[in-house]
Amino acid sequence: MSAKLKLPLELRSRTFSQERARKTYEGLVEAGEKVFVDKGYDATQTPDIAAEAGVSVGSFYRYFTDKREIFLEIMRRDLTVAHEQVMAKLTPEHLTGKGRRQTIEEILNITLANINRHPGMQRILLEMALRDKEVAQLKHAFDVESQGRIAELISAICTKDQVADPKATAYVIHITAVECAIRIAGERGALPVSRERAKAALTQVIDRAVFGHAIED
Repeated sequence: MSAKLKLPLELRSRTFSQERARKTYEGLVEAGEKVFVDKGYDATQTPDIAAEAGVSVGSFYRYFTDKREIFLEIMRRDLTVAHEQVMAKLTPEHLTGKGRRQTIEEILNITLANINRHPGMQRILLEMALRDKEVAQLKHAFDVESQGRIAELISAICTKDQVADPKATAYVIHITAVECAIRIAGERGALPVSRERAKAALTQVIDRAVFGHAIED
């Protein structure tokens, strides 16, 4: 099962014939992420991003039409990194035998690390997905892709007796894992239990949901 993400063409990165143009573009994206985290989406203006990148406002508009377009590119990149890191671990080889508990824990750790890397961007993504159809489309594309891959994996490693409906199970596991990871990362306030206890419980829930019983250590 390939770990490469397949997204609609309009959501993929552009290419450049000149290295200088590529570096300017990358600098704007990096600057945009910093400014969005520091100021929030609504307060951020294109001159702020241009200034952070050390280029003119005119240069900004040669690469992006507005702040929404650069925000979408930033989120596409962040989501792609998170997705591909998780999918590299989410294979039948990693989820057979006693190694599956460790693999589930590693996947949760990767998810938490990506959320903690730029927690401000995670908050903005969730907020904007409720307000902006383009952001919602981007998030939806990644959610559907991830859930489809999980369903394929469940079908490959589980019998019908273990999981009668892989697609529905994948949907529930994905939503549960992402939401719990956001909470464990502290994005919904203080936890009533330790992070370690929460991660251990989530690992067991996922293991039981797929395999029917927790594996013996």
